[in-house]
Amino acid sequence: MAFLEVRSISKDYGGVHALSDVSFQVEDSEFHSVIGPNGAGKSTLINVLSGLTRPSSGEVSLNGSVISAKRTHDIVAMGVGRIFQNGRLFERLTVLENVMMGTSAISPPSLMEHVLVPRQALARQAENRKRSMQMLERFGLAAHASRQIGALSYGSRRLVEMAKVMMGRPKLLLLDEPAAGLNSGEVERLMVLLRELRKEHQLAVILIEHNMSMVMRLAERITVLNFGKKLAEGTPGEISRNDAVLSAYLGEGYKHAAL
Repeated sequence: MAFLEVRSISKDYGGVHALSDVSFQVEDSEFHSVIGPNGAGKSTLINVLSGLTRPSSGEVSLNGSVISAKRTHDIVAMGVGRIFQNGRLFERLTVLENVMMGTSAISPPSLMEHVLVPRQALARQAENRKRSMQMLERFGLAAHASRQIGALSYGSRRLVEMAKVMMGRPKLLLLDEPAAGLNSGEVERLMVLLRELRKEHQLAVILIEHNMSMVMRLAERITVLNFGKKLAEGTPGEISRNDAVLSAYLGEGYKHAAL
């Protein structure tokens, strides 16, 4: 049994078929990428995997449990973390406060705990702060802990978002174009960090990305979507030589560059 199984997923919006019978698997700690042209269905797919969208048919299972009918916060609690393309940070909070909120995915704060056992609540908050600072140090962001999010560069904001998600101890990380807007140096730093996080936390990763250099260097397997359907699946080498993928997305020039 694969760690993640996507079985015959379809999603219709009226007469528009955003996804049509898409299936693939992701093994434990596998780095899997999903690529395809704009409008191929990649965003719809990641929304289904994270619970933001219910499929019209088919199902998704994680560690043998069907998650495609569950609510988003239940899926997060089961170990699925997501980095959004446009970010999900609170501008008026500090970097540390944003990262601390990541623990709510696995241990939501309780008002009754604050009322009935305030000492325990304070101890939990102190532990959360300690873990969050350790996470910021891991991401090279400890010096920015007291700064507001709005004062950071775009690249640093992306790292804060990843640190926040990692506070939830995910086992499956969904990355929606994490390299968008980053310069070449920031992309290289991100790739190093993703390799390290995967090894340290035994993460399975699904990467949606248009930066093909990043995809080809990180992914072990690639699924290609086109017009909502699975066009191909294989290793980076197989995908770079697939005539259907070259025609629909990569272009013939990519084949010659890869040789």
